[in-house]
Amino acid sequence: MLEPAGDLRDGTAPTVSRRGFLKLGLTLAGMVGFLGADGRMPPPAPHRTGRANAHVSPAVLELNDGWEYGRLEEPGLWPYRGPSRYEEAVLPHTVVRLSWCDWRPERWQHLWVYRREVIADGNALAGRVFVEFAGILTGALLYVNGRFAGRHLGGYVPFEREITRFLRPGKNELAVVVDARWGQNVPPDRPRPYGPASIDYWQPGGIYREAYLRVYPQTFLAYPFARPADVLDPARRRLEVECLIDSARRTPSPVHVRAELLQGGSVISESTVRLPGLEPGRRRVHLTLASLGDVKLWDVRSPNLYDVALSLILAGRVVHRLQTRTGFREARFTREGFFLNGRRLKLFGLNRHQFYPYVGGAMPARVQRRDAEILKRELNCNMVRCSHYPQSEAFLDACDELGLMVWEEAPGWDYIGDASWRGYVLRDVRRMILRDRNHPSIVIWGTRLNETRNDPALYRRTREIARDLDGSRPTTGAVKRAPEESGGIKESRKGREEDPYSTRSFAEDVFSFNDYTRKYVRSRTGNFRLPVLRPPRVDMPYLVSEAIGAIVGPHFYRRIDTGRVQQEQAILHAAVHDRAASDERYCGLLAWSAFDYPSGHGYSFRGVKWTGVCDVFRVPKPGAAFYRAQVDPSVRPVIEPAFYWDFGPYAPPGGPGRKSTIWSNCERLEVFVGGRHFASLLPDRADFPHLEYPPFVVDLTVDGSGYPELRIDGYVRGRRVITRRFSSDPSGDRLLLKLDDDRLLADGSDMTRAYFQVVDRYGAPRYRASGRVYLHLSGPALLVGDNPFDLGANGGTGAVWIRSKKGASGRVRLVARCPLLGSSSASLYVLPAG
Repeated sequence: MLEPAGDLRDGTAPTVSRRGFLKLGLTLAGMVGFLGADGRMPPPAPHRTGRANAHVSPAVLELNDGWEYGRLEEPGLWPYRGPSRYEEAVLPHTVVRLSWCDWRPERWQHLWVYRREVIADGNALAGRVFVEFAGILTGALLYVNGRFAGRHLGGYVPFEREITRFLRPGKNELAVVVDARWGQNVPPDRPRPYGPASIDYWQPGGIYREAYLRVYPQTFLAYPFARPADVLDPARRRLEVECLIDSARRTPSPVHVRAELLQGGSVISESTVRLPGLEPGRRRVHLTLASLGDVKLWDVRSPNLYDVALSLILAGRVVHRLQTRTGFREARFTREGFFLNGRRLKLFGLNRHQFYPYVGGAMPARVQRRDAEILKRELNCNMVRCSHYPQSEAFLDACDELGLMVWEEAPGWDYIGDASWRGYVLRDVRRMILRDRNHPSIVIWGTRLNETRNDPALYRRTREIARDLDGSRPTTGAVKRAPEESGGIKESRKGREEDPYSTRSFAEDVFSFNDYTRKYVRSRTGNFRLPVLRPPRVDMPYLVSEAIGAIVGPHFYRRIDTGRVQQEQAILHAAVHDRAASDERYCGLLAWSAFDYPSGHGYSFRGVKWTGVCDVFRVPKPGAAFYRAQVDPSVRPVIEPAFYWDFGPYAPPGGPGRKSTIWSNCERLEVFVGGRHFASLLPDRADFPHLEYPPFVVDLTVDGSGYPELRIDGYVRGRRVITRRFSSDPSGDRLLLKLDDDRLLADGSDMTRAYFQVVDRYGAPRYRASGRVYLHLSGPALLVGDNPFDLGANGGTGAVWIRSKKGASGRVRLVARCPLLGSSSASLYVLPAG
């Protein structure tokens, strides 16, 4: 971590040079809210989308625009001399421009300076002013008007400081020195000489999440926690609400704190506590909301949410009010499986990394929320594991609203460091839980770092922190070594010794195992070699936290791999989920992974791990066909072949071949080739007896010389509910262009995806298509991505993102042109922000 020039622990430092600084004012007057003053227990931060834990405030301001940044080439001279050149920056932001692959960590592993101007008046200075950065990779030093105001180390929990004493009337400068170098002594980094490829994901540096600036009164409320209790008993159901009162001065009575449970603005229940007065410092307050009436439970099918409002009343006047969100649900992990609201439910999901092409982790709320929508609505998951760090609050908000359960875990990957490093683990667990414990979607905390060796003392402490801050959720942590069947004793070369994963030494409540057993069995029909899982433990709840990935095979699962390999990914994922469904003692399975992600570790190619059932652009691969079919046909009927209907130069002779799989939620499929009936198919329940919607297997060895068409009709209860057509004639191929959204906000950071793909005349992806796509954007927006884009590098699919400009509204049009395929266009509107 970069040390500040001189001894700056008392908050004094020389004045920072203002040369080249972008002059942009921000008025602080009249702002009301809260940010933790001690830097240890950050409260939830507000968000423009009305996120779950937003503080009610008339003018909480985002600090996302108006920044400039530059590389600090002479760190020993800071803060005397800054970078020689600055560029404009809008948060979220990464310090270097990236492509979608072939990232080079040495480009961002430097020291960088971000700075901007704010304006404070007398009203603001009469309150308490706080600044928060939701995420900085990886170290940061904060300066206000050239004076050192605080430091932070770690990339995945908020960094916040009170800056009241550093401000002066009028213009003020905020500056952040960002240390993006590898090897800092904080999770998940490892010390030098290990390089950035020693963990399984790249971490491009920058202020890659949002920033906020707010002013609060001298006495305010903080750290709200609304914990539902006795949820399944309507007579005893209640909401236990607690918060802290933070007072900078002595406050005489009367002091009241009022809690209200709200739905649509109507008060369902309320409670008030009276205090005799306040001394300077912090005081915990507890209230109980009972007589809740017929509140509706939060469930994966009906994610009902309620607001909880807390008011601080001094001398009869409300001086501070904050609001959070809650949901009433009971989630239990048992040795007999997982139960949600008393109903047995098999956990079915995937792991998710937060990193994207072109920008690393620096995607705004809209794009983060889109990942949750893909997982829930396109891949039909009921749970996601946030691997391997706390992720964007916007993502968690979307999980609350969609009914997607979450495992959230502290930063870490296959390494435990020294005492200082362990201290950051304790801090990260505390901050993670304090930030996110009001999210009903989170059903379990990861307090053991991913795939680390056992450390009973450390993990007993992290579990204690979790229980102290939130006794309503269990704890877990993914291990990669199988539990011994020895009653807690294992045999080794040293003799009989304690099994590190026995009940006696495993501190967490739920045993989670990354199951890469690499054992196969021949399927009942002989069509497939299927991976197996280890049997579940019988002494504690058991969850499979990872399976498949790129280790089983091993294959990359790229679009440029053979059709057989790409088709196999769906079979492997289906096999392990089928196995998990075969035994009620499995709480469920979260496979690896939802999306490809940037990495230089292990089975990576061109700086990408290709383990996702969707690619880095979030476009489904053939491996996603299994997940896309796992939905009730009354919701949407699905037919998704895991093969390409293609007879081009890269396709195997005879077409898709003998064991071609079609994933569908229909009861029967009728297959037509070249206009003639080819086969009647029933689902393969022999090989996948526990899946609700198994695959259909067909021998599609055909003569493709005449470019025959493929038609598949799906039937439910004897009625045709869906028809899919596929063309093998390349003369009808075209370039498809789609936008995720038709509107953006003109705040300068809002973004949406524009993805393009070579498809046949019916819209089905073409196998290993190539060529260059040239993009032209017109209107008040910016293009984020490669232009031109090489389609061949990703097998015919790619994407860019469109970002709004601050204060500029109007129509935006994107045209994508490929010389061999023609053009495609799409439009959206940028609306005024606020």
